[in-house]
Amino acid sequence: MRTPLIRVLVVDDFEPWRRVTHTILQKKPQLRVVNEASDGLEAVQKARELKPDLILLDIGLPTLSGIEAARRIRDLAPKSKILFVTENYSADIAREALSAGGCGYVIKSDAGSELLSAIETVIQGKQFVSARLAGQVSSPVTNAQALDRLRIKEVLASFAGRLPRNLKKDGCHEVQFYSDEAFLLDRLSRFVGTTLDDGGVVFAFATEPHRDSFVEGLQSDGLDVRAAMRRGTYVVFDVTETISAFMVNDLVDPVRYLEGMAELVESGLRAARSKHPRVAVYGELAVPLLAQGNADAVIQIEQLSNEFAKEYELDILCTYPVKSSLSKASDPIFRRICAEHSTLYSQ
Repeated sequence: MRTPLIRVLVVDDFEPWRRVTHTILQKKPQLRVVNEASDGLEAVQKARELKPDLILLDIGLPTLSGIEAARRIRDLAPKSKILFVTENYSADIAREALSAGGCGYVIKSDAGSELLSAIETVIQGKQFVSARLAGQVSSPVTNAQALDRLRIKEVLASFAGRLPRNLKKDGCHEVQFYSDEAFLLDRLSRFVGTTLDDGGVVFAFATEPHRDSFVEGLQSDGLDVRAAMRRGTYVVFDVTETISAFMVNDLVDPVRYLEGMAELVESGLRAARSKHPRVAVYGELAVPLLAQGNADAVIQIEQLSNEFAKEYELDILCTYPVKSSLSKASDPIFRRICAEHSTLYSQ
């Protein structure tokens, strides 16, 4: 499998440093510099136009500081990950930069040894702080991700001109707990079959062990999902790659997550074959996070999905393998997951 290309925007007002950055990035073929900017305002404009995967951003920029530029970029290009690369050694500035939306903070004099590691870390959805500041900026900064409910409502409201509103009382946000995969496939078959029979579109988010087996199982159950894949009405996404697009500092970035859902529904509506199509999503997006013990991120995903499904027409089926404490009704995480769903299925 080819390594995904990472599109990079380099922002620094010192041209020789931009050349140094190019030299470092050339060591990794998957890193491609798509453009440069020399001041903060230009960085915001190019981030909005190009939507790069990664922005290497200095702090001391003319016109607009890097920190203020990051705040604006978070709204205009929410999927772009920001890595500050600066000569500023202040722990307070580092914390402010991370709070403004940065996924990492690298001191320029350490970039030769740290920049590539920092890029790899933030692309994976984790936080990176230069070693000489790590002890002073040790706890994850989540201000940029922990938006209050009012802000989330504002983000959801911004999709109103793009997406059909949910006219039902509640959203369709179901959950399936399973220990037997045959039981899981039976539920998936009904969920997928109903949508495809209505001329709708299904998006599947599968971990590597299930990426092919879901297709094979549904095909064996009489659903011609391979034909649907060719038509673009059944689309499979890799869970790991998807998670990396919206995770920052080990938590879900609400803007990135909600924007990703909106884009998914838009693409589904374009691909659908009926006049009033259903768009459905199923899979195990939160399962790897739960396995890592990141319960906070799991609940964030479920809460944001629930909010989205209440506002817009999207059917969601989450699936969880029943293992250890998750199988116990007394487990608080189990109860919190159940509380975010409109319907619960279990063996």
